[in-house]
Amino acid sequence: MNGANTSRWLLRALAVIVLAAAAVFAWNATRPAPVAVVLAAAESGRVETTVANTRAGSVSACRRAKLATPLGGRIERLAVREGDRVKEGQLLLVLWNDDLLARERVSREQLDSASARVREACLLADNAVREAARTRQLRDKGFVSEDRVDRAESEAKSRQAGCDSARALAKEAEARVTAARADTARTVMRAPFAGIVAEVNGEVGEYLTPSPPGIPTLPAVDLIDDSCLYVTAPIDEVDAAQLRIGMSGRVTLDAYRGKHFPGKLRRIAPYVLALEKQARTVEIEVAFDSPGEVRHLLVGYSADIEVVVAARDAVLRIPTAALMPGNRVMVLSSQGMLEERRIETGLTNWEYTEIKSGLAPGERVVASLERAGVKAGARAVEEAKAAAAPGK
Repeated sequence: MNGANTSRWLLRALAVIVLAAAAVFAWNATRPAPVAVVLAAAESGRVETTVANTRAGSVSACRRAKLATPLGGRIERLAVREGDRVKEGQLLLVLWNDDLLARERVSREQLDSASARVREACLLADNAVREAARTRQLRDKGFVSEDRVDRAESEAKSRQAGCDSARALAKEAEARVTAARADTARTVMRAPFAGIVAEVNGEVGEYLTPSPPGIPTLPAVDLIDDSCLYVTAPIDEVDAAQLRIGMSGRVTLDAYRGKHFPGKLRRIAPYVLALEKQARTVEIEVAFDSPGEVRHLLVGYSADIEVVVAARDAVLRIPTAALMPGNRVMVLSSQGMLEERRIETGLTNWEYTEIKSGLAPGERVVASLERAGVKAGARAVEEAKAAAAPGK
């Protein structure tokens, strides 16, 4: 009897164990798999509040001249090509000007002739003055009459007037030479500053036409002073009030991925550009801190600007991508469960957000909030660990 009871008890116990194992198996088989998430730990670091451009900016030169001749004419000589580096005052282009050079030579010859007449007239005037002085001496001794003295003095004054007239004519001839040279100079183009030739529009023998008023035409030579560069970009009108001249900034360029160029805010436009009703912007300019490091940059490169409005060092921070609306984050607990938590934030930018309260150093938050299944109460596992153990 005792043996039969024992057997029944063992059978019942075995049945309970089997049922429990089946229940555990069924529960494990039917519950949702852990969500693979990207985690970021709350850690100490620097957080900045920045203002960035709304559309791509560009690298510009402090001086750029689109040069054109004030006169139209045929290109006689083209002294530079695109890409040439020139010095200040270097010859760039000459229009056909043989007629103007001939007029200039005529003016110089007229000036030489006028100068010779000045010398002649003034010599005669000096001689007349001396003759008048001698005549007065003779009158004082009683050798000549007063009438003779009057004629001598009148002659001296007449000769002096002729000298003055000749000098005036010489000055007029000199002015004509200056005018002729100015006319000739209008056919010669020289570099107003040292730089690099960015563009040349025209070839020898082609005719250049100056721009009519209000109708822009292509420049004969586009000259850029690349020794001084800066970046200009538009920012949203809402952000403009936060900016001050001298604030630090960073410049990034598509041509140099991963590299930042430090700079300073040097200009804030005193007006708003309303290119679109929904996109009103203010132009700002950032000068590079180290001009020597950016000499290799090309004018026209697309660039982005970040101006640092405020910054704090050694504060608790998390990636901004982990922040949900309402200053909430999804924290992974030590049991592998996701829990929603409200936090207090400080400075923030597109990369990091300062945490004032609600998180402890080292706690991990979800940075992949867009993934399906990320919600409070869900099981989660770090993506790197999930990849290492795909069968779990």
